[in-house]
Amino acid sequence: MSGHLLREAAETGPVSAHRARAEGTRAVWRVAVAAVRRRRLQSVILGVVVLCSTVAIVVALGLLEASSAPFDRTFDRQRGAHVVAAFDRGAVSDDRLVRAARHPAVESVAGPFGQAVITVSDTGFGLPPGPLTLVGRADPGGPVDRVDLWAGRWATAPGQIVVNRPAEPFFRDLLGATVQVRGGPKLTIVGLAAGISGTAEAWVTPDQLQAMHPDTTQLLFRFTDPGTDGEMRAVMTEITSGLPATSLLDWRSYLTVKHDIARTATAYLPFLTGFGILGLAVAVLIVVNVISGAVIAGRRHIGVLKSLGFTPMQVVCVYVAMVLLPGFAGCLLGTVLGGLAAQPLLRLLFQGIGPEVGIGIGMSSYVAALLGVPAVVVLAALVPASRAHRMSAAQTISAGNAPSAGRGQRAQHLLAGTRLPRSISLGLGLPFARPGRSALTLGAVVLGVTTVTLASGLFRTMIAYGDAAQRVGHVHTVIHVGRPDQTRPEHDDAGIEALLRSLPGTRHIIADAWIDLHLAGRPGRIMAQFLRGDSATRGDTILGGRRLSEGPGEIVAPSAFMTKHGLKVGDRLTLTLDGARTSAMIVGEAMDGATDLIMVSWPTLAALAPDQRPTQYEVQLDQGADVEAYNAAVKAADQGLYPVTRSQVDADSVAVISAASIFTLLLVVVASLGVFNTVLLNTRERRRDLGVLKSIGMTPRQVTVMAVTSMAALGALGGLLGVPIGIAAHRVIVGAMFDAAGITMPAFMLDVWPVAGLAALALAGVVIAMLGAFLPARSAARLTIAEALHTE
Repeated sequence: MSGHLLREAAETGPVSAHRARAEGTRAVWRVAVAAVRRRRLQSVILGVVVLCSTVAIVVALGLLEASSAPFDRTFDRQRGAHVVAAFDRGAVSDDRLVRAARHPAVESVAGPFGQAVITVSDTGFGLPPGPLTLVGRADPGGPVDRVDLWAGRWATAPGQIVVNRPAEPFFRDLLGATVQVRGGPKLTIVGLAAGISGTAEAWVTPDQLQAMHPDTTQLLFRFTDPGTDGEMRAVMTEITSGLPATSLLDWRSYLTVKHDIARTATAYLPFLTGFGILGLAVAVLIVVNVISGAVIAGRRHIGVLKSLGFTPMQVVCVYVAMVLLPGFAGCLLGTVLGGLAAQPLLRLLFQGIGPEVGIGIGMSSYVAALLGVPAVVVLAALVPASRAHRMSAAQTISAGNAPSAGRGQRAQHLLAGTRLPRSISLGLGLPFARPGRSALTLGAVVLGVTTVTLASGLFRTMIAYGDAAQRVGHVHTVIHVGRPDQTRPEHDDAGIEALLRSLPGTRHIIADAWIDLHLAGRPGRIMAQFLRGDSATRGDTILGGRRLSEGPGEIVAPSAFMTKHGLKVGDRLTLTLDGARTSAMIVGEAMDGATDLIMVSWPTLAALAPDQRPTQYEVQLDQGADVEAYNAAVKAADQGLYPVTRSQVDADSVAVISAASIFTLLLVVVASLGVFNTVLLNTRERRRDLGVLKSIGMTPRQVTVMAVTSMAALGALGGLLGVPIGIAAHRVIVGAMFDAAGITMPAFMLDVWPVAGLAALALAGVVIAMLGAFLPARSAARLTIAEALHTE
């Protein structure tokens, strides 16, 4: 048809050749569209497989992109500070600092801002006592470090303060609360803000700060080309070369902040990468299986096209277009659904980082899916279509759709000699008739079982981690001293503890005092949790050393803290607070992801703040006690106490489990559709065989058993192969996640499967295979003898 047009065009000139090519293109599309309509079920299967695969790919790419560079996007949007520098206010004037900042490498400067470290003595709920770094700033905007004011308003008058907190609903209770500065004014919290550069813990007006006699000046730099830490250090050396030697107190590059923020996101990267690779691998296998099967089933159609005059290349184009149409439709819809599905996952995964880190799917992920998945479809179609390209029309038509004679016959003969029912022996032999197709189906099932195994392992590991992190069963409620409305308790420390012990259901009580400290010789501040009581009742997971005793000078530090600061059990730290200092030794390492928190024995506090009272009480209740009833009793006994039920759910665990569940569901659906397609193709190719079997007495039930058995065998083998691969992937991914978070992982979080659980996972392949095989098997069982033996 179109081939004759092209030959005629060659004889009549270039205009006719152009018309002939156009006619040929239209003919290719007409035939492709007709083939899609004729093979509606096959096209729907292909579209659904590509849709599910694309959803998994878009979600994986989006999450991987968000994990790799959330800081950079928000840093640019907020024009974050590449360097935050602190200068001695008594050694250098503001005017001199402004002149020194005029350097070719400096793009813009914000400040100078006054900076002071105040001591908060009485804040009520949410803002523990201790040092607080204040900066005097007239507004949240400016050329550098545009602070995100997410609740309330900016401080515009004396007596007002804006506190740096992530955009979490929990912190909204701080609005309207007051902050009492030791030896200074009482400040009202009028706003909550968050800045990507971490330049302050709170902000007040410049006039308010001047009244607090600041001794430090803050200057924020944004460079044209920041480069590495070393390059920024060289620029800062040039900027400060004309200033007094002691004027620069400290400076910090944005790379330090980026590393701290990226630590959380990086912990998810191995998990997301693993599921992304599995999703891509399953998508490739299923698409190749679907397309190659469709091409083989349509060989007679290809022969007819060639006999009508289509050139071999046009035949290839027909078949590529025939599978590309439903494939691209599935890809387009899957891209949209993947983008929608990724958004809640992104918010869930990164909710603890705060609004200063913008998370979203970039255009590159959508473009990669829209171009990459159809490219896979095309490449997968080209290989089997090229086989038909090399065959003559007579060979293609005569080949038919049935497997070649003798293929799988040896396996069938061996199975026929067993005592198995004939329907089962025939079913077990079917995969040998199409070994290539069976291998692709087996690969999909293996990856499906691998995904289920990995997901179940992640589920168990994260549940164990969440229980350990939240100390489930050890702390049921936390009693805060003071309410958000600044109502103070009626009882003193001894009275509060006596009150709590007198309430029904109380089993153990730990008194805590949360205080911000500095480590001598180290930049930045840390949070110290001073503990009074039997620390063994807290349920901390100790990885090395021992728990806190009731003696002075003891510290238990989280593994992430020790990793960040390069410490080990036995090292000593010097703690400083308001000029007082004391030395303490690290006696134990706890499993925790906090990088700026230590737990300290209560007697150690006597050298730093001997009059300090506990800020909260952790209470463990008797088994079966009603937590809410206990909290109500606490409120009734003292209106100044604020009980909060201890959460039994860890946000990180929820994020990983939710994402793993969605990925697993998608990949299992895709694997089942691949099995569905295989059984459907086998049924269509063996219509005559089914007719003959039915004519000699095979019942519909036996036909169903035969078809399901053929895939169940592959499912069983896939389960045996997929389980150890999933276990290995679990060990690699979980180990990488904990390493990225700086957390030492205990062994019980790796060995999470009981023997019965592994046996159940091995059956997952059979379940996936049978789910995919049942519907086409039932369809084959309902096929009449006349329909089966009818000539195509």
